[in-house]
Amino acid sequence: METRKRSWMKSVTWRVAGIGILGAITYAFTRDVAQTTAITLFFHALRFALYYCHERLWDRTDWGRIRHPLDTIQMRSDLSVYDRERIRRFLAEQGYLTRAPERERAGILRAQSSGSALAGRG
Repeated sequence: METRKRSWMKSVTWRVAGIGILGAITYAFTRDVAQTTAITLFFHALRFALYYCHERLWDRTDWGRIRHPLDTIQMRSDLSVYDRERIRRFLAEQGYLTRAPERERAGILRAQSSGSALAGRG
């Protein structure tokens, strides 16, 4: 997901390039600066707004996106031992954990005794 500011900036830079190209083509045909300016400004103002809307609509769909595996897990500040174990299993299934299971289990036991959600996570 990207911010609205980023979408606007992408629209601006894309339109600046397009203004130069269309302005040159229009002037080559009309040889009139006033007509070239009117046509180019109208066309690009319309395209600018349409491109922004198009980007925002695409930003609302997940089609074609690769999601981080943790996006599906709702996090709380007070993770229980069960929660930590569930997250560890999920990450192991996804292939994101490279530690030996014994070291993971030791980390969970340390977390249980200390109450810290981050204990054993080096």
